[in-house]
Amino acid sequence: MSHKIKIKKGFNINLKGKAEKKIVESVQPETFAIKPTDFQKITRPKLLVDEGDTVKAGTPILFDKLMDQVMFCSPVSGEVVEVKRGAKRKILEIKILADKQVEYVEHKKITVSDIAKLSRDDAQKQLLKNGAWPNIIQRPFGVIANPDDTPKAIFISTFDSHPLAPDYDLLFKDQEIYFQAGIDILSKFTNGKVHLGLNGNADVSKVFAHTKNVEIHYFSGKHPSGNVGTHIHFIDPINKGDLVWTVNPYGVIQIGKLFLEGIFDCQKIIALAGSEVKTPQYYKTYSGACINKFVENNLKSDNVRCISGNVLTGEKIGKEGYVGFYDHLVTVLPEGDKHEMFGWVLPTFKKLSYHKALGLMSFLTPNKEYELNTNTNGEKRAFVQSGVFEKVTPLDILPTYLIKAIMAEDYDEMEELGIYEVIEEDLALCEFIDVSKHDIQELLREGIDLIKNG
Repeated sequence: MSHKIKIKKGFNINLKGKAEKKIVESVQPETFAIKPTDFQKITRPKLLVDEGDTVKAGTPILFDKLMDQVMFCSPVSGEVVEVKRGAKRKILEIKILADKQVEYVEHKKITVSDIAKLSRDDAQKQLLKNGAWPNIIQRPFGVIANPDDTPKAIFISTFDSHPLAPDYDLLFKDQEIYFQAGIDILSKFTNGKVHLGLNGNADVSKVFAHTKNVEIHYFSGKHPSGNVGTHIHFIDPINKGDLVWTVNPYGVIQIGKLFLEGIFDCQKIIALAGSEVKTPQYYKTYSGACINKFVENNLKSDNVRCISGNVLTGEKIGKEGYVGFYDHLVTVLPEGDKHEMFGWVLPTFKKLSYHKALGLMSFLTPNKEYELNTNTNGEKRAFVQSGVFEKVTPLDILPTYLIKAIMAEDYDEMEELGIYEVIEEDLALCEFIDVSKHDIQELLREGIDLIKNG
C-alpha cells in the first residue's frame, strides 16, 4: 500500500557543483574522529579510552552519563592519538589513526530467517552495546531515543531534498538485504507502523521501493519534501505526549549488518560537492573521516568554507575537519568575507533570493544553478514580520509566532504553536530567507530545550 503526497510550500536552492556519479575508493584519510557534538544534547560524555590505546571497529569509546546504556563506538581500528578538548575540558573529538586494514569486534551473527524469532530485548541489547543505537532519533526534540520508550511509529526518509544532496540510490546500492533486515529489527520496537518516505520527484527507487513490512509514501514538491519531519506531519503528526522514532537509511543498513554480519560496519560513501570543488564526486570511506585527502589539490581557491552536511543545517569544519556521524555530504563554498558595494541594489541574475526585491531577478530563472558564498548580506536587526516563513514551511504551524513565543519564553504558546513537531532542519529555510538575519535554528533549539527541561 502506498500514498502520494504533494508538498506545495517550500523553496529549492539550486547550487553549482553537484557531485558526479563516480565513486573513488583509492583515496583514504589517515585519521578518523568521533565527535560528541554530533549528537544532540550529550551533556556528560564519559571516555572509555585514553590516548595511546588500540581499538577495533566497534570498540566502545564513550557514553553519556545521563544514558549510560548507549555506547558510542569506534568507526575504524587503530590507535587513539588525540582527545581534543574545548572550554571547560569539553570533549570535542576523539581522533583515531586508522590501520591500513580495518579489524572488527566480532559479534554473534544471525540469519535472515532468525530475525523473526529475535525478541525486542535481545535486539535492544545488541544495538546498545555495539554502537548502532545512536542512529535512532526521537521526536519530539530530535535527541537520541531512550531505549525504555516505545514509539507510536517509526519514520524513515529515503531521499534528501537539501541543496547538492547526494543520490541515495547510489549511496546504498546493493544494500537491500541489510536494509530489509534493519527494517525487520526496528519493527520490533513499535506497536505501530514503520513508514517509508520515497522520492516522488524521481524514478522509482531500485533500493527502497520493494521494501516489505513498511507503509510506503511518495513525496513530491520543493524542499523540504525530503525532510522526515515533513513526512511525519502529513502521515501521523506529533501531538503533546506522542513519541516517534526516526532513522536514516544508513542507520537502518548499519543495524541490519550488525545482526547479519556480526560487525559494526561504518563504511560510508560521501559526496564532495560545491562550486569551489574542481572535481565534485563521491568517495568511499568510513564514518568520521578527515576530509583533508578529499579536498587536497581539489579546490579552486583557498578562501573557502568546508561544511559537513548541507548549506542549510551543516557544520562548518576546516580543511582538516571530520565528517559528522549523520552526514553523507561535504559542501565547499566561497567564503563570503568581502564587502560588495550596492550588492542588493544593482540588477543581477547572479544572486538567488526568495524575495522579489529590487535588483534580484532569480525568480525569473527558477532552474538556474547559482554560485553562492557564505555572506549573510546584512546584519541582525529588529524582527521583521513579513509572513514569508509560512510560505516555505509546509507544516501546519505558524513559524513566525513560534519563534516570537520562544524569544518571550512563553511555554504555553510554544506548545500551542507546534514546537513538538519541529527540529532545526524543519525551519532552516526560514533562516535562509529571514530578512532580519536571526539564527532561527539556534533560537528553535533554545525553545526545545526550555520545553524539554521545563
